[in-house]
Amino acid sequence: MKSKVEAAVNEQIQIEFQAAYQYLAMSARFEELNLKGAAQWMRVQWQEETVHAMKFFDFLIRRGGQPRLKPLTEPKVTFKTALEAFEQTLSHEERVTKYIHDLYDLAVSERDYPLQTVLHWFIDEQVEEEEAAEEIIQSIKLAGESGEGLFLVDRELGQRTDMEEE
Repeated sequence: MKSKVEAAVNEQIQIEFQAAYQYLAMSARFEELNLKGAAQWMRVQWQEETVHAMKFFDFLIRRGGQPRLKPLTEPKVTFKTALEAFEQTLSHEERVTKYIHDLYDLAVSERDYPLQTVLHWFIDEQVEEEEAAEEIIQSIKLAGESGEGLFLVDRELGQRTDMEEE
């Protein structure tokens, strides 16, 4: 594996672990807001992002590369409402999608076919991640951000109990 590719995969590991850390902090904030379902949804998202990081981690090891873990930064949790939180989630996932696409472009330019193959899964996964966030945003907008509507959306979010990975 070329050093340029190895460095980029290490960067993606950092991005995935940082995303996991962000979602865990968002889960805690939802607990403060007494939105237990949204807190549960974010916890599962934390697990998924950790799995994503480990897929890259294990990929590096299988290819003879060296995972290099860097410190995580403290997550900034700034949302006051569920709608704001999921808008931030969508924005974050769109950024991750860009990083995945950039990594794919590098894999193509460096003719790293194994990385291209792995990244196909991530490209599909990012479509699902963005779609899920958009659906939740639409549900919150339809239901409203208080009262029975939000209660029902929160209850539905709490149904997410396992990692929806393959």
